[in-house]
Amino acid sequence: MNAPTLLRGFNFLYFALLAMFIPFLPVYLGEQGLNPAQIGFIIGTGGFVTIIAQPLWGMISDKTRTIRKVLLILLLCSAVTGYFLFDSSSYVRLILFAMLLYFFLMPIDPLAESLNFRISEAAGISYGSIRTYGALGYGVMALLTGYVMSYFGSQGMALLFVAISLTSFVVSWFMPDAPVTGKPVTLDSLKHFLSNKETLLFLVLIFISSVPARMNDTFLGVYIRELGGSPELVGQSFFIAAMSEIIVFALSFWWLRKGKELIIISISGAFYFLRFFISAWILDPHLLAYLQILQILTFPVFYSAAIQYLYSIVPVEWRATGQTVLALLFFGVSGILASYAGGALYEALGGKALYLTISVMSFIGMLFGLILYRIFGSKHANKKNIATH
Repeated sequence: MNAPTLLRGFNFLYFALLAMFIPFLPVYLGEQGLNPAQIGFIIGTGGFVTIIAQPLWGMISDKTRTIRKVLLILLLCSAVTGYFLFDSSSYVRLILFAMLLYFFLMPIDPLAESLNFRISEAAGISYGSIRTYGALGYGVMALLTGYVMSYFGSQGMALLFVAISLTSFVVSWFMPDAPVTGKPVTLDSLKHFLSNKETLLFLVLIFISSVPARMNDTFLGVYIRELGGSPELVGQSFFIAAMSEIIVFALSFWWLRKGKELIIISISGAFYFLRFFISAWILDPHLLAYLQILQILTFPVFYSAAIQYLYSIVPVEWRATGQTVLALLFFGVSGILASYAGGALYEALGGKALYLTISVMSFIGMLFGLILYRIFGSKHANKKNIATH
């Protein structure tokens, strides 16, 4: 079996594990009797662990000059800790094993993305032709996990997580390796990277826009359950969202225009506002699940445009640093605030107040994106015109 085919299989399986962990951990914790504040504490603390673990395992991969062997270790450790997490009910054990799983499972993502890019480049195929299988795995497993949780309970989830982890381990065993060439983010590199005003303002935009998105990711399943929805419905909602992403990512070459990224980000912010504002007033959990089709106009549009804009404003030698900072900001730092603040807000005022709050935050993000386009948009339009003449 050739390298791209194996890597497609690995992407499917790894993102399937993420689908069991990210959307269903809050639901599982709620099933164990934890309140939204406690759920937010666990997931927020997991964000801190992720920020530490990703650079740490990246440095280990750099030092050992291997990605595949590091992946094998992380997958094996994830299988063990994932089993104990989904087989635990006490608050202390849930915290312990959740933190361990954040430490072992989440660092796989940047390592896998490095393999995706390098192997697709070597094979002369598009990165999207491999990465699309990750979105497919996420959607399929989100749907399946809801049924497993309903019909087999926590023990079924524990066994399924181990089975997927070990299958990923076997696929990784046969995958080719790729040496790590990226430099780890250092304080000095961050200082240079953040010294540019446009870069700094852009990262502020990313932070403002990503906090409400991460709050929704964390508490959507909890809110669906509170409205009377089943675990299967939670799975269906994330399946709908993931399947819509595939379409947008696959067609990004058609709709993503250079020089228009800030406008595109602002448009996605408008749809984020609409999505969250409507969510606040919905009382039927099925309608809330079906509303996730708006993911097609929010996250994949926002994230694709954000990466392209980032690459246009930073020097080539800083792109690796920039993408690392972008990922840590979107999935790490914003996730910490979203979990802690979102959990406290949900516990104090309920799901409706949470969604009204994040809709306002998304509206502010949209306005800020338009302001940045007004300030910097003409400069990038001039660059494009010069390049085409």
